[in-house]
Amino acid sequence: MTVQEMKKAACEAIEKHAQDLIELTTAIELEPELGYKEFKTADKVKKVLDELGFKYQDQVAVTGIVTPVEGRDHKAKVSIMGELDAVLVPDCPTADPVTHAAHCCGHNAQAASVVGVAYALAETGIMKELDGDIVLMHVPSEEFVELEYRKGLIEQGVISCVGGKQEFIKLGVFDDIDVMLMQHTGQVMEKDGKQIFANPGGEGGLGFVGRMVKYTGKACHAAAPWNGINALKAANVGMLAIDAQRETFPPADNVRVHPIVTKGGDLVNVVPSDVRIETYVRANNTEGILNAAEKVDRSFKAGADAIGAEVEITKLPGYMCPLDCQPLKSLVTENLNEIFGEEHVDPIGHGGSTDASDVAHILPTCHMFIAGSTGVGHGADYKVADPHMAVIEAAKVMVCTAIDLLANGAEKALAIKQEWKAPMTKEEYMSKWLGL
Repeated sequence: MTVQEMKKAACEAIEKHAQDLIELTTAIELEPELGYKEFKTADKVKKVLDELGFKYQDQVAVTGIVTPVEGRDHKAKVSIMGELDAVLVPDCPTADPVTHAAHCCGHNAQAASVVGVAYALAETGIMKELDGDIVLMHVPSEEFVELEYRKGLIEQGVISCVGGKQEFIKLGVFDDIDVMLMQHTGQVMEKDGKQIFANPGGEGGLGFVGRMVKYTGKACHAAAPWNGINALKAANVGMLAIDAQRETFPPADNVRVHPIVTKGGDLVNVVPSDVRIETYVRANNTEGILNAAEKVDRSFKAGADAIGAEVEITKLPGYMCPLDCQPLKSLVTENLNEIFGEEHVDPIGHGGSTDASDVAHILPTCHMFIAGSTGVGHGADYKVADPHMAVIEAAKVMVCTAIDLLANGAEKALAIKQEWKAPMTKEEYMSKWLGL
């Protein structure tokens, strides 16, 4: 088959299973799970993979699934990735009534779109025409949340990293991968009077580090507060000090600091002695992140000093800033143009805060954005309103790009691999960023 014949066959196979994929998207939406807890979600994906006869490794990083599919030769290896986890949005109509998890970020569409690629690989015979392998990956825990819970998993030795792709890197899942592709559900945008349905991703998004803060005071009866040390007051002073720092953050760094109090005390008539805070420190460059984080740490310490409390700050490596691989981005843009029409594609693209950026620092990566959602991301009104675009068309773009990469001796994948120089080795990433 020619490249175009392979693409046509793959797209027809995905379209043939459009209803199955939309039903899978909805099924995942209705049973949302937070990171490293996506057991029911993983079971739904594995059910389809079993039906298609794929052999896979499950329970990778607790709930992840890695499905290798071999080509006729093995000159290069392309990963196509989707995410499994949800976020906490209690007032979302489809939120879990017990856990309050909700798919308000589109990962249900991501996971299903990778299953769409699986249909294409299983039912067309195109792998016998390709000179490299494709590895489908369903990855847990993209959302950097529930830090106390995940710190517990780290202490138990279950995981080493808060983020799922970080954990995949540490486990060696990417060690033999040459190129990574994935997409995230976005919204229809307006540019120059045209509707934009897709873009190939890009730089300009924010990276971040995480902080867990524990203030320890001294409990006493709230009617006699002079006998205690109020840890909540210490936390308040710490957060006020952060607010006082905001004007010192250089505008060009685009710093964002957004703490939440996860525990504010135990009883209303007891002076709080145990108060917990979680926060990110975001910026659009690594130096900006680290400089802002130093000021945030000083602020939290100042709160403790002012009230006479103790403070413990746990520093967590968050996600790196987005990084382009321009040759891969250009190839993805060609396929976006084929599927959506050039007038509906923004070739410049934009980045986001995601652990896909960590992968991008060690191998050629493209994190594209494809429309299909409405509402506010991580908000109660978020919904995958156009699953055909978000799932079916997204799957087509990813499989068509993989075909381009691995056809004709995998020449395009090998050229990108040779041309693009990773800013970090895996070992450098693990030591310098993860601190492992």
